Amino acid sequence: MTLFSPRVFSGMQPTGNLHLGNYLGAMLNWVKMQETNECIYCVVDMHAITLWQDPKALRQAIRDVTASYLACGVDPKRSIIFNQSQVPEHAELAWVFNCVARLGWLNRMTQFKDKAGKDKEAASVGLYVYPNLMAADILAYKATHVPVGDDQKQHLELARDIAAKFNNDYEVEFFPQPEPMITGPATRVMSLRDGTKKMSKSDPSDLSRINLTDSADDIAKKIRKAKTDMDALPSETAGLKARPEAENLVGIYAALSSKTAQEVLNEFGGGQFSGLKNALADLAVEKLAPIADETKRLQSEQTYVDSVLAEGAARARAIAGPIVRDVREIVGFIVS
Repeated sequence: MTLFSPRVFSGMQPTGNLHLGNYLGAMLNWVKMQETNECIYCVVDMHAITLWQDPKALRQAIRDVTASYLACGVDPKRSIIFNQSQVPEHAELAWVFNCVARLGWLNRMTQFKDKAGKDKEAASVGLYVYPNLMAADILAYKATHVPVGDDQKQHLELARDIAAKFNNDYEVEFFPQPEPMITGPATRVMSLRDGTKKMSKSDPSDLSRINLTDSADDIAKKIRKAKTDMDALPSETAGLKARPEAENLVGIYAALSSKTAQEVLNEFGGGQFSGLKNALADLAVEKLAPIADETKRLQSEQTYVDSVLAEGAARARAIAGPIVRDVREIVGFIVS
């Protein structure tokens, strides 16, 4: 059996501001992993255009998300940071995978059904084959580990199926089976306005999320306006069941303070939500306001951000180029 060197790959779309859910569910973990792993972090701008984007706004969003990566602590000296469209090997390998993946596999992808809605005939082909491009993102680097949220786990399973079928079809042990890393202090942060829905960049209510660019005043306001129920906080975690808003706020406090949910309830259980909200507002401002300040500073340093992306793309191509060249040979293309 071929042994593959450990390598981490992950990315986020440049559509809307990154928020608290991205920070707790991914960014904190990305920062920790770069201490011990070879890490490649991508701004997946090619995925973004599966839905129409204003070109000028998209260009700015790519830079803004990169600024957030850097402000959160992703280090361009320790990790490779780049935007997907600057590395053409992603698109080339995605086409090969379009010819490896089966329609039946894609028909089972729940995210396409969710995003396309009732009128799926009007959806772009890119949205439909999005998971094949995601597989190419990962396997262009022979990444072995992929930090993902629960909503992307199905796509990673497809990437594993594509890797296995490619290896089987061409009788090679070329691609690894990438493993999901569903970790982080809070893998599923919910909306501040509805504890049954995931915090999202696309929610029409800005009060539903804490953006990583929010001011200290906005952070505190959103926490204090967060939806709650009428009962006091429970003293045990079992009491959080069927109370999604309470569970969400306790979970956010636990993640930001590096405590367990039970430790939070030991402190606030039996009291009203106001005590927890006030403490959480102070804690969130302490943790997130410096990130917002640094993000805004970096957003004004366009030349620097662009240089980070260009250098990262060159380093990414140095890895992906030889891998995709080998793919050309394996599938039977003439390689000059």
